[in-house]
Amino acid sequence: MDWLRKIPIGQYVAGNSGWLRNLDPRLKMGWVVMFLLTPVLAGPIWRIGLVAGLCFLTLFSWLPLRVWWRSFCLVLILAILVGLLAMFLPTGETSAAFSVRSSYELPNAFVGGPSWNLFKLGPLHLGPMVVGPLEVDRRSVELALNTSTLIFTVIHSVNLMLLTTSPEDLVWTMRWFMTPLVILGIPVDRICFQLLLSLRFLPLVQEEFQNLVRSLATRAVNIRKLGLKITLGLVLSVAERLLANILLRAEQGADALVARGGLLLRLGSLKPKSTLNERVSFLNMGSAVLLVVVLSMRGKYGAL
Repeated sequence: MDWLRKIPIGQYVAGNSGWLRNLDPRLKMGWVVMFLLTPVLAGPIWRIGLVAGLCFLTLFSWLPLRVWWRSFCLVLILAILVGLLAMFLPTGETSAAFSVRSSYELPNAFVGGPSWNLFKLGPLHLGPMVVGPLEVDRRSVELALNTSTLIFTVIHSVNLMLLTTSPEDLVWTMRWFMTPLVILGIPVDRICFQLLLSLRFLPLVQEEFQNLVRSLATRAVNIRKLGLKITLGLVLSVAERLLANILLRAEQGADALVARGGLLLRLGSLKPKSTLNERVSFLNMGSAVLLVVVLSMRGKYGAL
C-alpha cells in the first residue's frame, strides 16, 4: 500500500552507495540547469544525445536499482505516450507559398515540392465512431521527438538530483548561488529557510494523501456503484479532509518553531560533507571539466 515510497519521485533517499551522492551539490545544480536549458532551440541529435547521456548516467551511477528504476520507467513511459500522441495528432496545415514570378520563367522549378507525409492510417471505423485519417509527417515527428525528449530530460534529471541530494544540501546550494542578492537587500536566508521547510513538508503531504487513500480502501468503497453525484461528493469530502490535515500539520510545525524561539536556521553552517571531503575533489574537478566541455559542444553541435 505504500506506493508513494516505492516510486520516490522528488524525494531524498538516504544511503552511502553511488558516486552521485558524493558529488558537490553545486555541480549537480549546474548539470541540472544544463539539462533544462540546452534543449531549447536545439536540434534532434542534441536532444537524443541528452536522453542517451542521462540514461547512461543513471545506469552507471551505482545507485541501488530499487531507488530509481520505478520512477525511471514511469517517466520513460510518460514521455513515449506523449510523443506518440504528439505524432498522431494533426499539427496544422502548412501555409501555402505562392511564387511572385510566373512558372514559365522558371522552367527547371518543380511544383508542389517533396512530400512530407511519412505514414497514413485510416480512417478507422470503431463501431459508430470514425477515427482518422491519422497522418504522420516530418513536422509531427519533430514535434513528438522534441516533446518526449524534453519531458524525459526535465523530469528525470531533476528527480535524479533530488534522490541523491538532501534538502539541507540543496538549500545550501541555492543560498550559495543567491549570495550576490544580499547586496540588494533581499532576505536570502529567509527565502532559503522557507524553501527548506517546504521540502521537509512535502513528505507529510504525501503521507496524509496516502492515509486517506488507505482509509477508502479499508472501507471497500466501490466507486462504480456510487454514481456520478455521490462520487463527486466523495472526492470533495476527501479533498476537504486532506486540506484540513495539511493545515493541521502546518499549525503543528509553526507551534514547534515558535516553541524553539522562532529563529532562522543559519544556512551558512550547513556546509555539505562533499565539499569538506578531499577524496572526492578529483570527482568534482572531473565533473566541472566535463560540464564545460558539454556546454562548448552545445554551442558547436547543438543546432544539428
